[in-house]
Amino acid sequence: MIYKDLREFIQDLEKEGELLRIKDKVSPILEITEIADHVMKLPDGGKALLFENVEGYEGIPVLINAFGSEKRMKMALGVEKFEDIGWKLYRILKPEVPNTFLDKLKRIPELKKLNDAIPKTVKSGAVKEVIKTGKDINIFDFPVLKCWPKDGGRFITLPQVISKDPETKLRNVGMYRIQLLDKDKIILHWQIHKGGAKHYWKYKERGEKIPVAIAIGGDPVLTYVASAPLPEDVDEYLFAGIIREKPVELVKCETVDIEVPANAEIVIEGYVDPNEPLADEGPFGDHTGFYTPVDKYPVMHITAITHRKNPIYLTTIVGKPPMEDGWMGKATERIFLPLVKFNLPEVVDYNLPVSGCFHNFCFVSIKKRYPGHAYKVMDALWGMGQMMFTKNIVVFDEWVDVQNIDEVLWIWGNNVDPSRDVVIKKGVIDVLDHSTDYVGFGGKMGIDATTKWKEEGYKREWPELAQMDEKTKEKVKPIVEKVIKQIARDKLNEIENLKNLYE
Repeated sequence: MIYKDLREFIQDLEKEGELLRIKDKVSPILEITEIADHVMKLPDGGKALLFENVEGYEGIPVLINAFGSEKRMKMALGVEKFEDIGWKLYRILKPEVPNTFLDKLKRIPELKKLNDAIPKTVKSGAVKEVIKTGKDINIFDFPVLKCWPKDGGRFITLPQVISKDPETKLRNVGMYRIQLLDKDKIILHWQIHKGGAKHYWKYKERGEKIPVAIAIGGDPVLTYVASAPLPEDVDEYLFAGIIREKPVELVKCETVDIEVPANAEIVIEGYVDPNEPLADEGPFGDHTGFYTPVDKYPVMHITAITHRKNPIYLTTIVGKPPMEDGWMGKATERIFLPLVKFNLPEVVDYNLPVSGCFHNFCFVSIKKRYPGHAYKVMDALWGMGQMMFTKNIVVFDEWVDVQNIDEVLWIWGNNVDPSRDVVIKKGVIDVLDHSTDYVGFGGKMGIDATTKWKEEGYKREWPELAQMDEKTKEKVKPIVEKVIKQIARDKLNEIENLKNLYE
């Protein structure tokens, strides 16, 4: 389903039993975090929570954990399989040369879909129902959370931060946390490796102020694409159109030359002056589960705030995994698998485990064809977009299920001789990683957990897996199924007895 706005998504979540309305009065200072954290850590991510009675913000509900399960992520993106989005991109990007006129005609539907995905500007939208400028501006009018006790302040955590390249005019939409500083001032966490920071430095060289807009809410696809690790200079709203197979509707801002989603809940407009001193941002309880320390980041001056008459504030929290962002990250992993295969056809699958905060581990299985193949894959992955942040890459044979951590540890432990199969390198590290001596730069480890060949220096006979033969498996299969069913029935009876005891 394609959602017009966040409200349609909420209606669908409720219809599917994926939403809980919380009517108890709660504070946006720490209390929502404590409640949401417990729910996010439930099996399968719990449910989305709509806090309808936020202390000091009557009439502005807070939605959190909206993307916090596989089911809700699939609902948000309108797909049954995340990989379907990746294959759409693959078909558009795959450089096939048509050999016949018929081949050319077959390409037309894909090209038409791309053309139909281009964002379009409309005259107005729901986000313009209320327009505040001048003395009416107050970012504290919204129930922005303070998530953790030692956070440096209150943070917007699910924004679409929009800026344009001053030379090419290409749009970047990123998801960067935003700290509230004053009623008309906020701090943008533009990390050095991100698109927003690239625009910052370009404007700084030109001695010009940077127009910026921040959208909150709208079609849930828009929130997701702001977090997606797209190649540089690919418009995130075009990507959203490809996912939706329908263009994103945008409206012009009131005070800056930027277009924003017409049906967003809230839009914050303003500018960054690169000649101003940077401000202290943080600490912030981050997705690593640790506080990131205070650092210097640019200040945005707010020139206008527009919003719907009764806006819904969409937010999230991050911290010790698993959290809501883990489900967004796993969707990204699946969506971009076809593009990883586009660049590395030997890749069978990869896993960026949630408990590894995504950038700490990558387990990848490959169809090994030649000596040293695992090291080629490591190097290629480290050179691929945001995979450059990956600290540890472990490469396995194609039959290994890298989504199964037990199997990963089994093969890793059995196949790896650390004196032979480990490489240590230096490179780019996520700036949120506190383990390195320097911010954003440190060590990386690559591990070859594939079967070793004689051409790779292995001097013994590699052992065979101990597996049952197919004839025996087929013969006793009915007995195995009967035993497992009986165990399942016993477990269900135990649960029913406990339920009766509780009641």
